[in-house]
Amino acid sequence: MTPTVRIGRQRDILGESPLWDERAGCLWWVDIRQPAIRRLDHASGAVDTWPLPDLVGSIALVEDGRLLVALPRQLALFDPRDGSLAPFVEPPPMPAEHRFNDGRCDREGRFWVGSMHNRTRAPEGVLYCLDGPVLRAERSGVCIPNSLAFSPDGATMYFADSLRYTLFAYDYAPATGHPGAERVLAATTPPGFPDGSAVDAQGFLWNAEFNAWRVVRYAPDGRIDRIVPLPVQRPTCCAFGGPGLDVLYVTTASQQMTPAQLQAQPLAGALLALDAGVRGLPEPRFALAGARTERTPTP
Repeated sequence: MTPTVRIGRQRDILGESPLWDERAGCLWWVDIRQPAIRRLDHASGAVDTWPLPDLVGSIALVEDGRLLVALPRQLALFDPRDGSLAPFVEPPPMPAEHRFNDGRCDREGRFWVGSMHNRTRAPEGVLYCLDGPVLRAERSGVCIPNSLAFSPDGATMYFADSLRYTLFAYDYAPATGHPGAERVLAATTPPGFPDGSAVDAQGFLWNAEFNAWRVVRYAPDGRIDRIVPLPVQRPTCCAFGGPGLDVLYVTTASQQMTPAQLQAQPLAGALLALDAGVRGLPEPRFALAGARTERTPTP
């Protein structure tokens, strides 16, 4: 495995939601706290930044070239050509201090996203599914929604409520977009907890373990297949990218770190890249039109 490489000179407060856009040849990600959307152009190595008006929890590629953006009070569409934000869907009224966090599209183009209490992390969050313009609540009582990912065939959904220190798996019905019963995939040891995830072409789950200085590759049965040590304590999410989908990008955090900690971890908040020795999968794109004719309509 090749050494970890820093990409760009920016330092994110809370980097998250990396996505490789194979059509544009770039990597998108967000800094939740900046708040901003960032883009790495693979060919030139240039990093562009678009400031946002409010905290941004996650993003998704859209079939028309825009990004779906999870802001605290709405899901909006961002157009990188002019930097505009267009309202798309407003969720049901959220309590004060709540915001969206991790989000990911399933293989059919639905966007899954969770909400959370931004300060207390009380179990008040909700896991939603956005199917076209229809937003439905699927689960409540969530503290910090993370690790949303889907198996290559779309039949398994992954999710973690980070403060439960557990990764969960669900049988998933791609035709209807409904997960089945919850089962434990793997548990982490505090203070390390599961943050963002990505699935590779072999169906293994890569999870950024916050507070644990590492990314962990899990087999579909939950067995730890590989541990990748990192030079930062707080990796937040990972994604496969590059023209061959063979680069593992990792976002990281510098939030609430002391000057001494930042000096000891000069890569905290950086976008990292390494060769993981396997390839990823193309990122699904959000389907604006919703359910296609071959899909069974959601009740």
